[in-house]
Amino acid sequence: MRTKLIGILLALASFSFAAADDLSDIRAEVAKRHDEAVKRLQDWIALPSIAAEDRNYPAGAEYMAQLARDAGFQTATVINTDGKPGVFATLDAGAAKTVGLYFMYDVKQFDPAEWTSPPLEARIVDKPGIGKAVVGRGAVNQKGPESAFLAALHAIRGANKKMPVNLVMVAEGEEEIGSPHIGQLVHRPEVEAALRKCAGVFMPAASQDLDGVVTVSLGAKGVVELELISTGEKWGRGPAKDIHSSLKAMVDSPAWHLIKALDTLVSADGNTIMIENYPKPRPISAEEKAMIAEATKRRSEGSSKKSLGVQHWIDDLPWTQANERLESQPTVNIEGLVGGYTGPGGKTILPHRAVAKIDMRLVPDMKKDDAVAALKAHLAKRGFGDIEVNVTGGYDPTSTSSTASLIQSQISVLKRAGIDPVLWPRNAGSYPGYAFTDAPLKLAAGHFGLGHGSGAHAPDEYYVIESTTPKVEGYDGAVMSFVEYLYELAK
Repeated sequence: MRTKLIGILLALASFSFAAADDLSDIRAEVAKRHDEAVKRLQDWIALPSIAAEDRNYPAGAEYMAQLARDAGFQTATVINTDGKPGVFATLDAGAAKTVGLYFMYDVKQFDPAEWTSPPLEARIVDKPGIGKAVVGRGAVNQKGPESAFLAALHAIRGANKKMPVNLVMVAEGEEEIGSPHIGQLVHRPEVEAALRKCAGVFMPAASQDLDGVVTVSLGAKGVVELELISTGEKWGRGPAKDIHSSLKAMVDSPAWHLIKALDTLVSADGNTIMIENYPKPRPISAEEKAMIAEATKRRSEGSSKKSLGVQHWIDDLPWTQANERLESQPTVNIEGLVGGYTGPGGKTILPHRAVAKIDMRLVPDMKKDDAVAALKAHLAKRGFGDIEVNVTGGYDPTSTSSTASLIQSQISVLKRAGIDPVLWPRNAGSYPGYAFTDAPLKLAAGHFGLGHGSGAHAPDEYYVIESTTPKVEGYDGAVMSFVEYLYELAK
């Protein structure tokens, strides 16, 4: 892929790590193993496990287990659940400290027609102003960062160094459908017993924006993923099969029935939840407001709007207040509406079935089960009890204190690399960290890793391999950030 000299130069360039610990042997090993590590990532991308499509199961779990074994985990066991299997792996280095890892081996669906580079070929492409990047489904979410972490383990072992911490890995194959069976993995007796020994749990990430800003998030919103299904059969009105649209003059429409139900869930502008007895979010704290105020000073509102393709925030809120709303407010969002004919031209039918795919984001003090119960009661009270509420996944929000050693170690590594990180109350997105932070484990949890990528869930998803941006690490730099973090956690 490139000459050995260039590899060594890139590995030594950019940020200066580890003044206290001599990691030069490991750094040289990272550069030496660059090509094999990138090939490992490309091969992994070529095997997409997609829970929503029942694609590559149990192959994806078996592949994940083998990746763990290859990286030095002495045990890596595929564990069956009522859904897709997970993987439980342990690496005993005889170290004083043990650290937990959360991995996901599944990826989101994709339409190859929307991609400029085939989503399973994992080609290395030139991205102007960014560098060389691998493009493929799962490149940044999450196989790129996870492969970089595994590469760190390969490099430590290849340099004949002792692993600074013991590791406990839980990997699931259903993150992209709301982790409906994560509890069956985490709370198996042998898994829970191993996790109880951990100082915390983290998920490898690519945390660098293109301007070099790194965000340390202290949690994530919870989520409920569900479908609202309106049918003539269940309703007892409307047709039991698609019929000619002229009959709308005398027959009720399940599609309109669904739309009217959806309209009761939110205010007229769609921005305030109106579900009766819906769980109340915890008010934003003074500490969180201060954190957001400091962070928004360092983030570009214009760049954010441009990247999102939006011109206004809700209620035309100023930048800081818009971020306060982002962090503090739950949401009811329509992911998609499906009903009747949606192909070319017209097809004059009255459909018997309509479906709304919904996600509801939750903030602290809100519980998934309470939100679902309130939604069902709300619909029933308003004459929409026939609409099926099909919950496909979800979990509660998660929070970790900024004083936790897991977080303080992140901050130490970043500051030693010349990065002043942005502290952020929680990701607006979701991951099932609650399985670790809630009772009975009550562990600290978070994300960590240098490097950059973008396009999660979208076409042309990418992860940077060789960076031409001075403030952003390439693949080898991301690998070294994980090496640094493991040694910092051992202190």
